[in-house]
Amino acid sequence: MKVYKTKTKKFSGSDFHEVRKKAFGLYSQLKKKTKRRPYIRSAYFNKEKIFLDVFWSHLFEKPNWRDRVRRLKYFGCAIELIQNSHFEPKSKENPNNFSEILHRFYGTADNELFYVQIKENKRTGQKIFMSVFPDEK
Repeated sequence: MKVYKTKTKKFSGSDFHEVRKKAFGLYSQLKKKTKRRPYIRSAYFNKEKIFLDVFWSHLFEKPNWRDRVRRLKYFGCAIELIQNSHFEPKSKENPNNFSEILHRFYGTADNELFYVQIKENKRTGQKIFMSVFPDEK
């Protein structure tokens, strides 16, 4: 397992609105670059598009605020990892939907391990940034 060390620091703060403002500011900058669905290009997937919009709906499915804040703090680090990492992810078929592959990338920010999960549709090849979360200790 190779781990990508990010230069980006995780967002500071403990209040959801404080961290969301920073993360959504970064997302808004990326969103302004296109007229359609916001995306970034991945170094590992040969500069293919990774769509970002599903992350926000997935985030708000989480039951408590503390978990949302914990995930949002790593949003900037996840963007950098997707854009720059050439390390091979751990990939497996989605047990809930056999037409999808889940790719899990590993990264560190501030010497803390975190994971970035990307879902790939087998039929279309479309890749979607699903989630980012820190390692459970």
